Amino acid sequence: MRDDPHVVALVTRAAGGDQDAWHELVDRYAPLVYTICTRYRLSNHDIEDVGQNVWLLLVEQLGKLREPAALPGWLATTTARECLRVVTVTNKSERLGTGLDDSVLFVDAAVIDVEILVAERNAALHAAFAELSPRCQELLSMLISDPPHPYAEIHSKLGIPVGSIGPQRARCLDRLRRSSALAALGEGEQKIDIRGGEPRALRLGRRSAPGSPE
Repeated sequence: MRDDPHVVALVTRAAGGDQDAWHELVDRYAPLVYTICTRYRLSNHDIEDVGQNVWLLLVEQLGKLREPAALPGWLATTTARECLRVVTVTNKSERLGTGLDDSVLFVDAAVIDVEILVAERNAALHAAFAELSPRCQELLSMLISDPPHPYAEIHSKLGIPVGSIGPQRARCLDRLRRSSALAALGEGEQKIDIRGGEPRALRLGRRSAPGSPE
């Protein structure tokens, strides 16, 4: 896992009591915690419990992390361990009569690595979106809503001629691709296309992930 200077700075600040940094860490990695929980087929209540335990454990361990850049891996490992604890204590698989196979009880490390990369990419995409002008943000938000707003409605609300919406969308997406946040992640040249709906990363990040503290 690469050393992300932004993550290192966030961890350092949060360990020093910076609440804004703490909340940004939670926002950044709550989807990672949630996604790992769903792999263990936990109920919503159990996911909430696991999430709260993970964040409480992080509060205790944040200042003790030897490598701040290793935080995503620590969160993934801790979440998986807490999920297994819940499955074992509640004996959920036997009670429901739907046994959990090894692929669920022992999530492969490669799968965890993928989830970490997805979480980092989601965070970078949201950071890139925040760097756009308010007009670009509003235009793209209307285009990536589900379902997308009709061009006529966009014209009425934003005053953009219907024939100019496509070109303006392209310019906004180009700015998004050239964002420093995506460049730092090595995603600067990635193709971002919203013709079929919003990018999955934006959709996932907008959803509130259970188990994250207020």
